[in-house]
Amino acid sequence: MPLTSLRLTIAIAVLVALATPAAQGQESGEAGGEPDLTEIDRQLNNPLTSLWSLTFQDNLGIKEGDQIEGTTYSNLLFFQPAMPVPIGEDLVFIGRPVFPLVTSPILSPETGEVEGHTTGFGDLQVLSLLGPSRATGWVWGAGATLKFPTASSPELGLGKYQVGPAAMVIHMGKPWILGFLVQHWEAVAGEDERPETSQTDFQYIVRHSLPDAWSVGAGPSITINWEADGDDRVTFPVGLGVTKTVRLGSMPVKLRAEVHYSIIRPESRCEVWNFRFQVTPVIKSPFR
Repeated sequence: MPLTSLRLTIAIAVLVALATPAAQGQESGEAGGEPDLTEIDRQLNNPLTSLWSLTFQDNLGIKEGDQIEGTTYSNLLFFQPAMPVPIGEDLVFIGRPVFPLVTSPILSPETGEVEGHTTGFGDLQVLSLLGPSRATGWVWGAGATLKFPTASSPELGLGKYQVGPAAMVIHMGKPWILGFLVQHWEAVAGEDERPETSQTDFQYIVRHSLPDAWSVGAGPSITINWEADGDDRVTFPVGLGVTKTVRLGSMPVKLRAEVHYSIIRPESRCEVWNFRFQVTPVIKSPFR
């Protein structure tokens, strides 16, 4: 059930916060030269930040469509370590993997009724970016994105090796942070009997910093499935959420809750609502 995934997300994050000795000594900006919690909250919106972090994110999706009898749910719990590496004095490189645990509905092909749910490992995704190291102003990066057919069952993945370009542009202002991260994947190999894939993911980021390490905003993703028919091609969600960065012991931890609603969506099968819960411990970087 989705609640189990959420509990697992919180439990793992708390264990990491309590058991990671590398975080010891990472004090506030006033005490140890590190950014304070408000600045950490702001910097974590930048994929090319110099901070190291471990993100645990649970996404509960409510699905509807012509192919579904009634309403059902899906769940995506992923672990995403971000460990950027400085290149020279001015550049940062990141190779950011996403390890997904997926719960997906099993639908009857004749009636569309939900016959149950299956849970397992999904397709591994890796995003690589290279760009200038900046904490304020315009930040940009470019690189490649890849997906690997690592799903534990056919319902949980696409069965294709996929590759494509990736780019980001973000304005790291105060109090507003605005920008986007775009990725595109094309199938280059994989199971011949599986459908071809061509998809673009455009994540737009709108955040407003508040006092005491609070922030509000959203970061949903517009997806375009180029292999689908015209009416089923685009999913365009809007949303709103709240973020608070705290300390567990000496470790900064970002907590976020966000909800998205798809104002444009496929008619056949789609995620109408997405409820996102995120826990991100910040760990000590050996380069800082």
